[in-house]
Amino acid sequence: MLTLELITQADDARPVFITGNFNGWVTKDERFRMRKLAEGHYEYAFSAPLPDAEPLEYKYVKGGWDGEELDADGHPPVNRRMEVPRGKVTDIVPQWKAHGDWYNPDFYPDIRILSKHFKLPKLSPKRRISILLPWNYEKSGKRYPVLYLQDGQNLFEDEAPFGTWGVDKHLAALSEKGNGDFIVVAIDHGGKERIREFSPYDSQKWGEGLGKDYAHFLTETLKPYIDAEFRTLPDRSHTGIGGSSMGGLISIYAGILFPEVYSKFMVFSPSLWVTPRVYYEPFQFASYPSTRIYLYAGGKEGAGMLTNAKRFKQTMEKRSASRVQLHLEIDPEGLHNEARWGQEFPKAAEWLYKGKM
Repeated sequence: MLTLELITQADDARPVFITGNFNGWVTKDERFRMRKLAEGHYEYAFSAPLPDAEPLEYKYVKGGWDGEELDADGHPPVNRRMEVPRGKVTDIVPQWKAHGDWYNPDFYPDIRILSKHFKLPKLSPKRRISILLPWNYEKSGKRYPVLYLQDGQNLFEDEAPFGTWGVDKHLAALSEKGNGDFIVVAIDHGGKERIREFSPYDSQKWGEGLGKDYAHFLTETLKPYIDAEFRTLPDRSHTGIGGSSMGGLISIYAGILFPEVYSKFMVFSPSLWVTPRVYYEPFQFASYPSTRIYLYAGGKEGAGMLTNAKRFKQTMEKRSASRVQLHLEIDPEGLHNEARWGQEFPKAAEWLYKGKM
């Protein structure tokens, strides 16, 4: 015999059903409607052994799939699994889907294309700059922190050639929880010039590194423009920068050049192997208070990824004298792609901006 107990803090009036391989994944099956013991507390006792259900796979739903259980990050979890469905099992559901998707469209950000041909001093070609404003930006009257992200082509468009982070949808989910009060500025990369623009130094393989010119553009041209046109909190403590791969590398370098401008770094799978020289730069931002670095690396991204990420963390710890808060997140199964970086985005955003939103 099997009894399932469910605990959920995000309860509402909708009934809870169990669905799984034991009933063909039918939702709203009255035979498997849970009994409500108290607010946020449910129970269901199977009256007989479950035929052809070993291992048992199941989920909880508030009526149908539009009310599916969600994990703490707002995503549908994998199926619950029980090799031997016997005894009493207690499960916890942090939240529930309240609409047809994993994010609430009511909190979808206000996306604007600032220019498709924004001019970059000393660099070419011109490119698109986009801004993702909080869903209630027009009505709130508030000023907001800003996060500058590289590789804008891969941040929020579903048809992006290499996949997407889904930043727009993650911002909606964060906003519904009250954690999305910040602006994202998405800067498209320069196509064939991407590697050179994101390279801090010259190299025999790629030629002249244009990273210094690119970092100057972000800091001395784009940031003043954003601060003048939108209600930002322009000071260092509210300004972040980030990216993945080469975009992560140039974000670190921008912090080296302009420690007085950036205090928050969202660095995913940085290409530190490209320029080992970066380790010997004076990390001046390490001497500034309230510097926060969220560093992510995956175990299936290449032989040197985890080694370099750990080396960077150790370097920062030696030079910062505890002034820098650095969180290193390692996923042993993590791959080098936009989908995986998108999964990390909401966790990094909450960690970087907690207490500031």
